[in-house]
Amino acid sequence: MNIQILNLLAKNARYTVEDLAVMTGLSEDVVEADIKELEVAGLIRGYKAVIDWEKLDNAYVSAVIELKVVPQDEYGFEKVAENIMKYSEVESVYLMSGTYDLCVIVKGKTFHEVAMFVSRELATKHEITSTATHFVLRRYKELDVELVNTQKDEREAYFI
Repeated sequence: MNIQILNLLAKNARYTVEDLAVMTGLSEDVVEADIKELEVAGLIRGYKAVIDWEKLDNAYVSAVIELKVVPQDEYGFEKVAENIMKYSEVESVYLMSGTYDLCVIVKGKTFHEVAMFVSRELATKHEITSTATHFVLRRYKELDVELVNTQKDEREAYFI
């Protein structure tokens, strides 16, 4: 398993095999074989672009939903998480430690659409004992990609 290739692809999935070969000092054939092996082994699960949706007129709304869940016999939280992740509105599901059990990232076209999804689909499940919805108001960084202009103005201010 080539951790160096994984780290490079995690930073930029658009690197070509040629780019990765130069960066790692490996041959293109070795890099290509390593990537195929990582995909087959399930370590590389997909390739995605990180998009700053706020720059579009049809931006979507995201929310972080905290769920308290009753673990299921023999399966714990697994079955609940598997059922939740099947919804198209759900971007991510995480098992958490602390005051709640599952963290669910949900997207929708409006705040109301997200709220209705939570109240109709999540809050009604008998194994979910409570929900807490936190709407994302601004994204600054996502998946290691900065979404705001972080370049500082190099000009100095002079006061007289």
